[in-house]
Amino acid sequence: MFRCVRLWTGTDQQSHFEDGVIELELGLRGDALSPKLPLGSASFHETDADPGLGWHPDPARQLVITLSGTLEFETADGRFTLRQGDVLFTEDTSGAGHNWKMIGDAPWRRLYTVLEPDSVVPFRPATSAKTVA
Repeated sequence: MFRCVRLWTGTDQQSHFEDGVIELELGLRGDALSPKLPLGSASFHETDADPGLGWHPDPARQLVITLSGTLEFETADGRFTLRQGDVLFTEDTSGAGHNWKMIGDAPWRRLYTVLEPDSVVPFRPATSAKTVA
């Protein structure tokens, strides 16, 4: 399973987060895999220095896969850290949004995958309370 952090906008118009995983099932050749997700687009991004964006919502419902780098995100719920291999599932497309900053000198390399409206992401919240890594 892949670690995944889901962001969403609550009725308070604040961004919130929950830690969880992308669920995988056993495939035909013994691989663990997810269902195929309908995507609108995908693009690679690289950020070498913290741009200081401030608080912002996401422009689209998407999965952001961190390929390298470490980031600290902040929402109304508190802070969490994303590392290489983590997936960010963004549904906070309105309201106050979230903030992030880069940790360390490594660039943040990531793949943005914009989801089609009917995409069902196999996200499962962690069984315990929110875990902040």
